[in-house]
Amino acid sequence: MKTMLTIISNALCRITGRNVGAQTVSELLIDLSEYVSLTSPAAPALAQTQRQPPKPPPVSTRASAAELVSGQTDQLDRPVRSGILHVCLITNGGGETLNGDLPTSDRGSCPGSSDPDLIPQHLQPHLHPPAVRRRAAVSSLCGRPGARVVVSRSFADFTPQATFDIKKCDLHRLEEGPPLKAELTREQGLQYYRIMQTVRRMELKADQLYKQKIIRGFCHLYDGQEACAAGIEAAINPSDHLITAYRAHGYTYTRGVPVKEILAELTGRKGGVAKGKGGSMHMYAPNFYGGNGIVGAQVPLGAGIALACQYQGNNQVCVALYGDGAANQGQLFESFNMAALWKLPCIFICENNKYGMGTSVERASASTDYYKRGDFIPGIRVDGMDVLCVREATKFAADHCRSGKGPIIMELQTYRYHGHSMSDPGVSYRTRDEIQEVRSKSDPITMLKERMLGNNMASVEELKEIDVAIRKEVEEAAQFATSDPEPPLEELCNHIFSNSAPLEIRGTHPWSTLKSIS
Repeated sequence: MKTMLTIISNALCRITGRNVGAQTVSELLIDLSEYVSLTSPAAPALAQTQRQPPKPPPVSTRASAAELVSGQTDQLDRPVRSGILHVCLITNGGGETLNGDLPTSDRGSCPGSSDPDLIPQHLQPHLHPPAVRRRAAVSSLCGRPGARVVVSRSFADFTPQATFDIKKCDLHRLEEGPPLKAELTREQGLQYYRIMQTVRRMELKADQLYKQKIIRGFCHLYDGQEACAAGIEAAINPSDHLITAYRAHGYTYTRGVPVKEILAELTGRKGGVAKGKGGSMHMYAPNFYGGNGIVGAQVPLGAGIALACQYQGNNQVCVALYGDGAANQGQLFESFNMAALWKLPCIFICENNKYGMGTSVERASASTDYYKRGDFIPGIRVDGMDVLCVREATKFAADHCRSGKGPIIMELQTYRYHGHSMSDPGVSYRTRDEIQEVRSKSDPITMLKERMLGNNMASVEELKEIDVAIRKEVEEAAQFATSDPEPPLEELCNHIFSNSAPLEIRGTHPWSTLKSIS
């Protein structure tokens, strides 16, 4: 009982700024009565009176604290909103606190106790970390049966910023690497969570549409690797450049393309980002040079973009991404050589998801230290499942390039949950247990979520609301992607050239001609 009194007294102290040292339930209710109204179902006349708007608080040092308190009983029956903490004081008829498991019959004595999120931590220790339990409804059966108290708190009570330890990066030809600590603001955390959760839901919807045969052809999904795209985008500027391979949906979204245009492109509709003519591997946006279907071909293109940045002197960098399956391509090493000779501002990033198609990296490469493959180019190996680690490493790499030191290589150790493409079940060369182990121990979204909840940077309900909004957005995008019309045949050859007079293009035989309009 004393433990519960201490918990609620401390909560009241944090809200009011006043020391509360109640030793009994009666003393606690006396302290609370200065800030809230108590109602009892046994006193309908009193309850009716208390449903009237409260009088303005007297002018005192407690006025600001009183504004945070609501005594209207009808608010107890409304859904609990983010930023309001509910503490349940559950007692039996004698006023003693119940310990251990809470029987179903006793849950009715606490308003809202049917919701496990509202049960105190000592009764349900497995639910959420203590720092997250900032929502509390107080109910006591002692003195007045059914007396209730609600204490409301605002979003200002969340931790605005926190510092986290991140995994140390392995270095090659570098004396110092990225920092070992990363600062995260609440706004940044929510932004990264939205981005990664949106990419995850979008890819799962693409999986569903593919299995329904609405999406056809090549389709390489990005779920599991969301921290790479979110962390890289958080570390570079919108004016910087990015080019990647054919697993491009996540980067297409982080570069600013809406979900509905990505899904519409996958279904070959006119409203797609490439007007329905590019498909999964060929999506583009400003300063995003798309997915590329030829293994490794985007790397020398990225070096060329970096050469243009150097030539123009605009202090921009180019991020050129490739997978571990492309790491043995000869054109990569040619690009590394030219970039090092000319000190091009290019960040070469290998997304090592452990398998190139169905072949593990150990069976495909004599050396799996891909961050050392540049030999004379500095390199870092990064935990690609941690969005903060990716962000800090990419900031370090971008600063390296902008300072005129030339290119740098990053290896992001990550993992894909789906197979190589939708035609690959993904379990013939790895076990389901392996996939599940990564999901349970290293999932990038879960890792960020636990950090934010454990440091009181967000509430469970707030993140659930974000999840619901994302699901709605993806569902609406899928509806658009399946109802938008396909591009007409006369537009098939349009946009071959960016700026040219209309010209005739031969069709499938010499007697069939189509017109191309820029």
